[in-house]
Amino acid sequence: MPRFAANLSTLYNDSDFLDRFAAAALDGFAGVEYLFPYDYPPDVLAARLEAHGLSQVLFNAPPGDWAAGERGLACLPGREAEFAEGITLALRYAQALRCPCVHVMAGIMPANVASDALRATYVNSLQLAAKKAAQLGIGILIEPINTRDMPGYFLSRQDQAHGLVADIAAPNVKVQMDLYHLQIMEGDLAMKLRRYVPTGRVGHIQIAGVPERHEPDVGELNYPYLLRLLDELSYDGWVGCEYRPARGAEPHATTAGLRWMSGLAS
Repeated sequence: MPRFAANLSTLYNDSDFLDRFAAAALDGFAGVEYLFPYDYPPDVLAARLEAHGLSQVLFNAPPGDWAAGERGLACLPGREAEFAEGITLALRYAQALRCPCVHVMAGIMPANVASDALRATYVNSLQLAAKKAAQLGIGILIEPINTRDMPGYFLSRQDQAHGLVADIAAPNVKVQMDLYHLQIMEGDLAMKLRRYVPTGRVGHIQIAGVPERHEPDVGELNYPYLLRLLDELSYDGWVGCEYRPARGAEPHATTAGLRWMSGLAS
């Protein structure tokens, strides 16, 4: 069975963020991921990881002004300098946290910019990020995100992502394959896994129930089947649990919803 990482931005939301590391470890998670680390000094986060025997497996590079609705800078002409500064910061955190890869968000497409210009800016930005990251032995991930949850996002389909990886032509750039987004945009998950995982260009997988983004045993997807398929395909990366507990922020909501994981181990 794949290695599961708790997404601390969505799970254990009945606790303060820094207390979520202990909660994840107590529930048997070996790794953690989350959206952004930048509200905390790297040494504070590193201490939490070490204290609870956890691996940091993923976080996002700075996305621009998140509160104002920005969702990445990579495709935005004119924001290249800010993008480069964000990558430098992300890589400093990745080194301190011994995190093997960083997700670089693409951005929301401006209505007044031609698609060719957005694509060219994106490829150039990712090549820059990849070069800086490769010097440190760190990977860069790109993720298709569904346009229902994030309208106008530049990157939304697997074939688009894998085509961009080919154009970027850097061995440390891979695709973050979120099965929740994939089901909403494309479906046919088993065949997509069979097509893309054996290429070696899938660097991280995330899961959640569809359509509510609750636990993986809630909704329309057969995750026991899909997770067994990952084993058959010899996928050896992490599977990030990026879902929202169906019980919301009730005390111990995340732990109470983990029956899906214990069921897989039985």
